[in-house]
Amino acid sequence: MDDRMLMEDLLTAVKTGATLYLHGTIESGTANVHGAFDASLCDTLKMQNGIYSKMSQKGWYTSEQAPQQKIDQTRQKFSACC
Repeated sequence: MDDRMLMEDLLTAVKTGATLYLHGTIESGTANVHGAFDASLCDTLKMQNGIYSKMSQKGWYTSEQAPQQKIDQTRQKFSACC
């Protein structure tokens, strides 16, 4: 397994953890449990951002800029309903 695959697997695992912590935060029944999940979610999101940044620097995680027309269409679509 090369470094890129390792980082991709790590990013996937961290994203999965973030999803679990988000649901735990939303569904928690007490302030203590909510706080524990919320803190873990925040830490996990920081970790995810660090992994993404390293991958992006190496060219392993690329993204494209959305065309302005698509952005405007989406903005109009959602601003009309809300």
